Amino acid sequence: MTEKELKIRTRRFTIEILNFVDQLPNRRSAHIIGNQLGRSASAVAANYRAACRARSHAEFIAKIGIVEEEADETQFWLDIIPETKNALPEKVSPLLNEARELTAIFTAAHKTAKTNRNKK
Repeated sequence: MTEKELKIRTRRFTIEILNFVDQLPNRRSAHIIGNQLGRSASAVAANYRAACRARSHAEFIAKIGIVEEEADETQFWLDIIPETKNALPEKVSPLLNEARELTAIFTAAHKTAKTNRNKK
């Protein structure tokens, strides 16, 4: 996957999450989860864009590490939504699958970047 394709994918994911958050019920727990979910998902796309503009390899490693953490946090919030009865599992499932894939992609990218740093 190219840098451009991944930027598009993370942007699309953010939009899907924000639209999903807008559909959560008007309950205190949904507001708390929705706020955190919206922040972490949007941070994936925003921080990936920032990582692509890194001025050094060290800065890229730091920023891609943040992307990895935010993708994992997004996964966490999506995981608990059905358990809190704020959405049905079938509504969360496609978003959760994408969060897992993005987490895996950015975990691998972070690991590779650190390995490449150590080879220099």
